[in-house]
Amino acid sequence: MSNRLFQGVVHQMKDAIDRTIGVIDETSAVIACSDLGRIGEPCEAVVSDSFMATEAFVRDGYTYKPFGSRPRSEYILFVEGTDDQAAKFAALLAVSLASIKQYYDEKYDRGNFVKNVILDNILPGDIYLKARELRFNNDVNRVVLLIRIAARTDISAYDIVQNLFPDKNKDFVININETDIALVKEIRAGIDSQDLEKLARSIVDTLSGEFYTQAMVGIGTVVEGIKDLARSFKEAQVALEVGKVFDTEKTIVSYDNLGIARLIYQLPTTLCEMFLREVFKKGSIDSLDQETLFTIQRFFENNLNVSETSRKLFVHRNTLVYRLEKIKRLTGLDLREFDDAIVFKVALMVKKYLMANPVKY
Repeated sequence: MSNRLFQGVVHQMKDAIDRTIGVIDETSAVIACSDLGRIGEPCEAVVSDSFMATEAFVRDGYTYKPFGSRPRSEYILFVEGTDDQAAKFAALLAVSLASIKQYYDEKYDRGNFVKNVILDNILPGDIYLKARELRFNNDVNRVVLLIRIAARTDISAYDIVQNLFPDKNKDFVININETDIALVKEIRAGIDSQDLEKLARSIVDTLSGEFYTQAMVGIGTVVEGIKDLARSFKEAQVALEVGKVFDTEKTIVSYDNLGIARLIYQLPTTLCEMFLREVFKKGSIDSLDQETLFTIQRFFENNLNVSETSRKLFVHRNTLVYRLEKIKRLTGLDLREFDDAIVFKVALMVKKYLMANPVKY
């Protein structure tokens, strides 16, 4: 659509500027020109590095002026001539075309519309009006996957994800900030969470395996209708935040599978402090050393089975029993009892939550 937009402006400027003017895209091809015969031809004077320039430059009898997004421009405008007049024409036209394109993108670009929806930058009453104006399909199921890059690299994760999902009529890849990329994915009805996790896994594996970029993915719930996309996006954000606290080893976290961690994460920190004081009246959880905490973790992982846990820990059964008795003396909770084990498990999760969200007085 930019080609037609630029060609319309160039055509109107043709009579006012008695020189050949045109626009070149990132493939170095002429996409709009006052000389219609040149549209589609390659421009050998413009190379890939030219799009990194910020100032006008002169080559082969023409003045060129890059414009568009930064740090790399999307287009280069050219004006016949190398004199001061050509430089002025190039500067004015570049500003005009950049402003026109920005206005067009804000008004008609579906990707920008979806971004405004998930970030709550559009009034609820205007969503359906705008969707109808853009002919946006509202009667399909969609889900938001939030991809968080663990560390900044020279590789553009945004470009990689865009290449993985090239259908811009169905899937929208949105740059949220320096570390977060949102994927709004159209899906078939009845898809289950395992399929979504496989999709997320393929993204993580591609980023890490081919581009050495570590990432986590939070998955929101499937929604029907454009209006609820903001909710799916917020759920994906919560999934990542909860995963950062409770499941630090996971790279894929689904909002549907957060379990009790979701409840704990939403509790006020002051209430969590009261819970820990109530549970550990006899002794603080801080009195347990790392070896004891590791033993407790393995005991839970083996479903409170003393024999199986001792085998996995490579210790004698009586040694494990002694450790469990020690925990009972320190905390007043017998982990061999189901009710006490549940309380202790929740208490460990609450403790992790408080360590990630300290109480501020």
